[in-house]
Parts: sequence; structure tokens; C-alpha cells
Amino acid sequence: MTESYLLGIDLSTTTAKALLTDTAGRVLGVGSTRLNLSTPRPLWSEQDPQEWWQAAAASIRQVLEETGADPAHIAAVGLTGQMHGLVLLGAEGQVLRPAILWNDQRTAAECNQIRERIGKERLIQITGNDALTGFTAPKILWVQNNEPQVFAQARHVLLPKDYIRYRLTGEFAMDKADGSGTILFDLQARQWSSEVLTALGLPAEWFPPTFEGPEFTGRITTEAAALTGLRAGTPVAAGGGDQAAQAVGVGAVQPGVIALTVGTSGVVFAATPQAWVEPQGRLHAFCHAAPGLWHLMGVMLSAAGSLQWYHDTLAPDMSFEALLEEAAAVPAGSEGLQFLPYLSGERTPHPDPLARGAFIGMTLRHTRGHLTRAVLEGVAFGLKDSFELIRAAGLGQIHQVRASGGGTKGALWRQILADVLETELVEINTSEGGAFGAALLAGVGAGFWPDVQAACDATIQLTRRTPPNPVNFDAYRESYAVFKSLYPSLKSAFARMSSR
Repeated sequence: MTESYLLGIDLSTTTAKALLTDTAGRVLGVGSTRLNLSTPRPLWSEQDPQEWWQAAAASIRQVLEETGADPAHIAAVGLTGQMHGLVLLGAEGQVLRPAILWNDQRTAAECNQIRERIGKERLIQITGNDALTGFTAPKILWVQNNEPQVFAQARHVLLPKDYIRYRLTGEFAMDKADGSGTILFDLQARQWSSEVLTALGLPAEWFPPTFEGPEFTGRITTEAAALTGLRAGTPVAAGGGDQAAQAVGVGAVQPGVIALTVGTSGVVFAATPQAWVEPQGRLHAFCHAAPGLWHLMGVMLSAAGSLQWYHDTLAPDMSFEALLEEAAAVPAGSEGLQFLPYLSGERTPHPDPLARGAFIGMTLRHTRGHLTRAVLEGVAFGLKDSFELIRAAGLGQIHQVRASGGGTKGALWRQILADVLETELVEINTSEGGAFGAALLAGVGAGFWPDVQAACDATIQLTRRTPPNPVNFDAYRESYAVFKSLYPSLKSAFARMSSR
């Protein structure tokens, strides 16, 4: 019997990755090509979509060469990647300007413009989200306000991974999870919102048809086959935005199973059976890449990034292992020392770009070990904020937390997270998250599994478990109560600091 393969393509901010897996979930190989980031002005963040395509094609060729896989045996391709970025194309499909990325901060005025035209409460009610600088809609208005000659040529709006889809298949299409991250989507209807588009004066024909994650959206063209090494006619599934595909890749595709990612940033992802909305927009609410599901998501901007900053700034000559060994000797709660992890501003629960990081409560007794542990605990408290909001939104019982990312590799931080969250953390057999999830979605589309849950059940195994230690619950409950009081007390001071 001929073996079949699945290909997952992940276009992150830093790399274009191509992952090849078999239908048992075994990762056979990964090709990766680095990407350049442009910051032409303060707070701006852009990339060249043409470079994305070249890098994606190079990564596909790389994984095919390294694995020796016959392209004719690749049953389907799935796509994932960075969310919210704006790709504007002209009538002939030509790129009109560099893509404005998710971490670009130039659109504060346009966010206010959206709130004024629609009303903040109504916007959250329709789209599940407030207008934030990271989302796609304010980027479109920024081009209209600041580059009218570009806006006049625009005929198509795509998200980053969907430009790769266009180059692979010649089709304009988007998945519903990524589409809902534009804040131009009717969250409940899982489709573009005519009310929002009309209020913002954006032509509906600019926006492509949207599909559920496993649905096929086109096939590899002869031209794309020549550039990538893939077989012409190979189907390409809709896929999902990076966080939704990551959730598929770790099996967070049912209510009560939470995906916790502790990378440079931190993400708490909860699948929901309906389109639930946090009334103040403090949680993001999007469609899931798994059909029939939605999700709530909390995002903190400096999770493992806080520890990286701490190491590089205050202890560059020490190994992370040595730092964590010192921290392990410090009792839970760091003897009153607190760390606010807002080194890049914050998203959840405080959508405040002016928020700052801080050590608070230092005394002569505190050592470097206390400082290190306070960083670990401060990030854990910041992630707990998202868990608390998700519970308050009505998710109910949290049955399992599936942890991934560099921050969960160390035993001490895993234990702190389990103790602060008062729940067991489990890890799984793959660390390829988004690309793996994209491959699974493609496999569902190709008929290897009847649905996304079945795909996850067949390919994902639980490995290491970290149960919480009840001995530390009281100390962390008290420390967390203090932590929650600090940002409201310092918010005005942060704003004054940022005005200088």
C-alpha cells in the first residue's frame, strides 16, 4: 500500500516552515527559511510578501529533498501563519505595498475612527473584539488615510498565509479563523459582516470567500509546482491562523481543554461551543479552525520574553539553568517580591501599550534568586488573568491544560504555572504546533479522518504531566491578589512616564 503524506506550511513572522507528516502523525521532516523584518519608522512593522513566497517555496523544496518523499504521495497541503497582517493586491494580483504586520502599532487613530463609526459595544457584539492596533481593519483605514494612491488601486485584501495560497493555487480564499481576526467578521455567522464593511466604507468584493479549516480552497498550479517541487493538482486546505492551527496541533479542539503557549509572548486558548464574547473585549473571540467551534484567547506580550530580557540584561554571563537553580531555592511568593511583566505594553487583560514592567517590593533580604523567581511568578500571574476571564465568560470546568513553548521546558516554571493555575499541565508528543495542525486540517479535508477531533485523537499523545502542589496554593492566592492590585495603581504613572 502506498504511503500518503500531508504538508503543513507555517508562515510566521520570523520563518517560513514546511512540515511533512504521515497519516499516523509522525513528523518526517521540516524545512525552514528565515524572513526579514522591516521597521521603516518607530512602531512600524512590515514584510515583503514576495519574500514570503520565495521563502515558502524554498522550505517546501528543502523538506522534499531532505525526506526524499515523492510529491505524488502528498495527499493535501494545509496553511497557517501570522494573523492580522494586511496584504493589499491590485486588479492583476500585484502587491501594492509591503504587508503591515500584526505587531505594527501605527493605527491608534484608525482604531478610534472604527469605534466612532460603529460604537465600541456594537463592534464587540458583532466581531467579538474591540478595535486594536494589531487587527487588520484599522490597517486598511490607515492606508486609505495616509496612502490614498495605494488605496485607490486596491482590489483584494488577503492575510499573510493567504498570499501563499494565492501563489500556490491562483485562488483568493481565506479560512474563517483568520478572517475573524480582521474585526470585519460577523463572529456568530462566521462570515464577513456587511454592517461593519458598510460602516467603514469598504467594498465587499475586496474580501475573498471564506472556508472552514479542512475545506479545500484550490489546487497547486503548474507554475507553483515548478517552483516548489509539489505535484500540480495537489489540493490545498483552508487551514487556520497561527493560534487556531496551534490549538489543532496540540488537540485543544473541545471545550474544557485549554492550550497554554509560553513563548516570547504567552497565549491562553479555549475552544467554545458557541460564539462567546467578553463584554469589554479584554479577551479575543474568534472562530476556531475546527468547524462548529469558536474560541476565546488571552494574549500577554512578554511571557518567556520577560525571562529572556531579565537574563540578557541582569545576568548575561549566567546560564538559564544556573538562574533557575537559584530561584528554586526561594519559597513560593518570592517573600513578597512582585514582577509586572508588561515590558512591551500588554494586551490581556490590560489593552494598554503604555504599560511597563516593574519589580515591586524589594528589600535588603531579596537576592538574585528572588528576582528570578519573581519573574517566573509574574508571568504565571499574567497568564492566570486570562484563565480568570475565560472562566468568567462561562467556559465552565477546565478539564486539562496542554502546555507548549520554550517557557514550559524547565521543571521549575512548569511547577509554578501548575501551582498558580491550580491545575495539572500536560505536554504532548510534538512541538511543531501550527504547522502540524495545518497538516491535520489538510488530512481531514483529504478524508483520512472524519473530523478534527478524530485527527487529534489519532495522532496526539500525552507525555509529561506536572500536577499542582496544593502546599503552594495559599501563598500564590495571596500573591496573585497583590499582583492584580498593582496595574490599576500604576496605570496613570505608566502613562506619565511614556509621555516624556
